[in-house]
Amino acid sequence: MKKEKVELTAEQKARKKEKTRAAIYTHRGFYVMFLPVFIFALIFCYAPMVGVLLAFTDYNGIKAITPEIFVGLENFQKMFSMSGFWTAFWNTLELSVVKLVLTTGFAVIISVLLNEIVSIRFKKVVQTIIYLPHFMSWVVVASLFSLILAPTSNGLVNTFLVQIGVIDSSNMIYFLGSNKWWKPVYYMINLWKETGWQTVIFMATLSGLNTDMYEAAGIDGANRFQKMIYITFPSLTNTILTVIILNLARIMNLFESVFVLQNDAVLSTSNVLETYIYYQSFNSGSIPNYGYTAAVGLFKSIVGAVLVLSCNQLSKKVRDGRGIV
Repeated sequence: MKKEKVELTAEQKARKKEKTRAAIYTHRGFYVMFLPVFIFALIFCYAPMVGVLLAFTDYNGIKAITPEIFVGLENFQKMFSMSGFWTAFWNTLELSVVKLVLTTGFAVIISVLLNEIVSIRFKKVVQTIIYLPHFMSWVVVASLFSLILAPTSNGLVNTFLVQIGVIDSSNMIYFLGSNKWWKPVYYMINLWKETGWQTVIFMATLSGLNTDMYEAAGIDGANRFQKMIYITFPSLTNTILTVIILNLARIMNLFESVFVLQNDAVLSTSNVLETYIYYQSFNSGSIPNYGYTAAVGLFKSIVGAVLVLSCNQLSKKVRDGRGIV
């Protein structure tokens, strides 16, 4: 049966508005606190969206010399015909997805292991140590690992490999300059830097679990490993899905971590869409076409939105119709 729409009288509408005003006035402090965030979002998140229109123009940034010329979908046709674009696109997907899976997986495992530590003080010390790298700048991280992985006698890794006889001193490995080694090294650095921070989210979930379930499982004869498999891991399912969906929103925005670690020798392996846009805008050797780079940015945003919505639909099927979008 269809629900009949109830029309409110003028007096009821006035009373409802009055209640709304009273609620806003009562919680005015929260609205004042929210106002700077709202203004920031308008200026830096929504206002720049007007620039999407540049994707359909031929524009080099100097209106006085060469005004915007509407070219329709010409920039997108050019983009899809460029081999450099597709290389950057597939590199972005591969690096982002593998990094997301590895970081989330390791964060879950470490969180579960930390949850099994009995000593609260020791647990806090370990957790602090593993998430401290998150607060380091990517420039500092890149400099640190460039020294550690340097193909010289000063490089810690190469020196160790020479000492154990794996390589010869005259044939040291340039890890950050090798197409074979760059991606594994990139994943390893990201694991070291970001895994610990994600454990904060999972540890918060684990701290809220009902201990009665563990006690009941212990009475039924379950050991610690069985409790982890049948109670701890299933309890993290919703949090894992939420973290993955939220990270998928940024999956195409891969720039700083790649830019500071790449060099000309590994561009075919490390060039991603953000760095592709950067090089097309500032290092192309000719007058930049901001219309073309805007088209690449728009396509990147569309792909990111599709990935988030697809994962959210999958989440609804797994979680009985519940998503986060």
